[in-house]
Amino acid sequence: MSSNSVYTFIKAITNIVTFKTRFKRNDIGKTVQMHDGYKFTVFRHAIKNSKPAINPVVLCVRLHFTEKSMKPSMPMLSVLGFPGFREKYWMINHWNEDFQALYEWDTKEDAEEYVNSFAMNYLKKKSVPRSIHYEIIPGIGLADHMRHLDL
Repeated sequence: MSSNSVYTFIKAITNIVTFKTRFKRNDIGKTVQMHDGYKFTVFRHAIKNSKPAINPVVLCVRLHFTEKSMKPSMPMLSVLGFPGFREKYWMINHWNEDFQALYEWDTKEDAEEYVNSFAMNYLKKKSVPRSIHYEIIPGIGLADHMRHLDL
């Protein structure tokens, strides 16, 4: 499988058009309190129709964009076409304007491939230096992880 920008973008569009990936609205506007106390509001949620993962992992990415035009109202569709992608929540902290994304991946290797991909490099270029942080949480799916957070 490939994770180059053209392949993942085409795969993402194909998944959306064929309804393999759906944008869900039921969590939009909900506030999630993370374990560090910071609160984030969900503004987009995408989920891929697939069988349950055997060893799912959650990837949490947090950053602060440098440009007002890069506020996360613009979705980065390529992630929806990455190998192993299962689900993503896009979130914003209205107090400090940090952006956070919570992902579910099939495997730890899939999450690590994304962390080392062109997509993450793009986010690094558009964020305040040293503001981007991530954590890979093995052995749990995103739905279970969200249940452990304060909604």
